[in-house]
Amino acid sequence: MSIAEPVEMFKFLVDNKFSRGILKKLNEYCEEDKKSRLEIALELYSGVREDACGKCKLASKIVSGVIDLGARSFGADKEEIKRAMRDAYWRRGLSSVVKGIATFGVRRPFVPGAPFLVVWDVTYACNLRCKHCYANAGRPLPDELSTEEAKRVIDTFDRAGVVTIAWSGGEPMVRPDIYELSRYAYEKGIYVAMATNGTLINENTAQKLWDSGVRFLQISLDGANPRTHDEFRGVDGAWERATNAIKIASKMGFFVNVAMTATKDNWREIPSVIDLSEKLGARWFMMYNFIPTGRGIFIEDWDLSPDEREELLKMLYRELRSGRKINVLTTAPQFSRVALMTEGDSENFIFPTHFTNAELGRKLKSLAEFIGGCGAGRFYIGLWPNGDIRPCVFFPMKIGNIMEILDRFDDWWAHDKVLNDLRDKDALESYCGQCPFRYVCGGCRARAYGYFHDYMAPDPGCILNKAAYESLLASVKSS
Repeated sequence: MSIAEPVEMFKFLVDNKFSRGILKKLNEYCEEDKKSRLEIALELYSGVREDACGKCKLASKIVSGVIDLGARSFGADKEEIKRAMRDAYWRRGLSSVVKGIATFGVRRPFVPGAPFLVVWDVTYACNLRCKHCYANAGRPLPDELSTEEAKRVIDTFDRAGVVTIAWSGGEPMVRPDIYELSRYAYEKGIYVAMATNGTLINENTAQKLWDSGVRFLQISLDGANPRTHDEFRGVDGAWERATNAIKIASKMGFFVNVAMTATKDNWREIPSVIDLSEKLGARWFMMYNFIPTGRGIFIEDWDLSPDEREELLKMLYRELRSGRKINVLTTAPQFSRVALMTEGDSENFIFPTHFTNAELGRKLKSLAEFIGGCGAGRFYIGLWPNGDIRPCVFFPMKIGNIMEILDRFDDWWAHDKVLNDLRDKDALESYCGQCPFRYVCGGCRARAYGYFHDYMAPDPGCILNKAAYESLLASVKSS
């Protein structure tokens, strides 16, 4: 059997008018059971629910057949799938996948039926003055959503099938109702995460976050020592408080991700920061791409060159493959291309994505083109404190306001022009649009927009786009 056969077989069976019509029916919202019929069906399938309305029971029989088909196509263990579906977040994620097939078909790269992740800047108030801040945060916006407005937005995301809401900012812990909003989302079955600078986390606030339903904490650490981090963050003592927060949160059972933005000033410290993060108990280390937006426009010369980024990504992949307890990820979509070029035709390899590092056998290598690449407007969206929507938080382009589309979010997600432009990797400008790795990478669209003011332009940070990088340097020197 060829590498592509399992995927092509599945595509043939489900990506047709008849099958997608059935899948659309499965995604209808059941007013009696208060969830989509598909989610109810998965609850019945996995055994976490014993009863439901007649239509949802029928949906469960159809879903069981589709899962069995998928398991056979991809060589998966049906019982293992059933065990996974006992987790509410897995059920919600699979529901979004099926909804995506019904709405968009089986396409490369894949588009789910709703964002897997909404990164929500709940306030632009902040207690630090970070040099690279995409939000230029410090003071709250005058029109930030109220508690009741935010709850209406959460209701919309719940009904659409959003898997995860990640609070960001600014500093989300500055917002007085953050615990109330977290609990509201958590009780609806949404996975609640938070991106924080860590300076306000102590035993007391960490317990309050846990009690409110927050389970994932991303804590920023931009250096292996106080000098690097504090200079970058603009406040003395920030490193000490951030490392203490990582230690406290890890011991309490939070899924802790240490985030670090790579610049010319600190990227050589990354192996030491990974070591430190592992010692402090973090489960993930996430290297963030530098994006020239917000206050970042004043330090563009801190950005890595394509050669430096390539060296860094190869180093990160070695760290990932080294057998560490901590997982190593990055928002740079080129990481997937580096992995594929490094592994070649290996029988087993790790395929890195923004959300996880998938262990794929050679037989399933073709799946990489469905799950990989820049996720802006595809796997996630960003939300400003006033409800303005952007393709990702590093992408300062308003494409709507959530309060204006509360009742038609699904339609907006399916038909917004900018979102659909970003999902079409064949339409990207050279070299990204012709690159053989465009489906697993596609370049960072926020970086393209930040440097060229065109979200379809090439990402100048990639070694394969060196011509675009050199053209950019020439234009800067001539201006």
